[in-house]
Formats: sequence, structure tokens, C-alpha cells
Amino acid sequence: MAEAFDLEKHLDDILGGQTDAFLGIVREYGPSLRTFLGTQLFHLNDLDDLAQEVFIVAYERLPTFVRSENFGAWLRGIARNKLRHHYERTSRRTGALELFQREAVNLLEADLDTAASRTKEVHLEALLGCIGKLPDRMRRVIRGWLDQEKALALAREMALSVPNIYQIQHRASALLRDCVERNLSHGS
Repeated sequence: MAEAFDLEKHLDDILGGQTDAFLGIVREYGPSLRTFLGTQLFHLNDLDDLAQEVFIVAYERLPTFVRSENFGAWLRGIARNKLRHHYERTSRRTGALELFQREAVNLLEADLDTAASRTKEVHLEALLGCIGKLPDRMRRVIRGWLDQEKALALAREMALSVPNIYQIQHRASALLRDCVERNLSHGS
């Protein structure tokens, strides 16, 4: 039979200089902490990093832990702060990507209008034919881009990250460009 986990002994050992005793705390509280974080995260690939950050902070602040309190609740409090910071960082990053995209469109708008005015019907037919040949996921991203949907909304709908949406959009654009060029060179 496995011996019951003795938090007090582990805390005494760690604070007494036996730093490797902290591994016992990680083994004991890791699964419940990971479960808590997993229920709060949109992308589970962030789970390991956040759990590690929580345990690092817990180790650094271990001398401030009041032993009459619930250790698991104390860890979850640290986790809530880490989650808040994580969401602030990802929100800023997403906002910066969308701002960059809007500014790029604004800079290119005049060139796009000029190019659109020179576009012939045959070009549009070639483009529409090429869009129809794209895989479903790429077609959905291109349709979202044409409808000016926000990347974040599209990412949520498709259960992807915003960078994945931009990556699919980039690949689809390259495929469309090649397809249209092939169709126009064969048609002329």
C-alpha cells in the first residue's frame, strides 16, 4: 500500500534545503493543477508551459505559504494569476496581428483598386474556378477573408488558432495564384 503524502514533511524538507523534495509536491498536486488549467484553456498545447510556470512561482513563494491554508487552493490561486497573464499576452498578440493586417490592406488599397479595375472577366472566372478546387478548409478561410470576417471568429468556428488561420490563408493564396496563372497561360 502506498504511503500517504505528507505535505508538512515535504515543506520542511524543501525549506530545510532539500530542493529535490519539491518533486514530491509536483507529483502529488500536478494532476489536479493540470486538470484545473485544462478546464480554463482554449488551446491545450499551452497547458504544460503554464503548469510549469505555476510550480516555479510556487517554489519561489513557498516560504510565504501559510500552513493552515489549503495548499491546492493556494496553487490554484497562482494558476489563476498565470492564466490571466496568459490571456492578456495572447489577446495583445492577436490584436497586433489583426492591426497589422488592417494596416497592410490600407497601404495596398489603392494598388488593389487599380488592379481590380484592370481585371478582366476571364481573370475572375479563373479565380472562381481555382477557389472551387481548394480543399474545404482552405475554401472556408478564403471565403471568410473575402467576407472580411475577423480571424479570431473564424479560428473559433474552425477550432484553430489565429496563426493557423493566417497560415492556411497564406497557403491558399499561393495555390490560387499558381492556379490562376496556369489557367490564364493555357487560355491565352
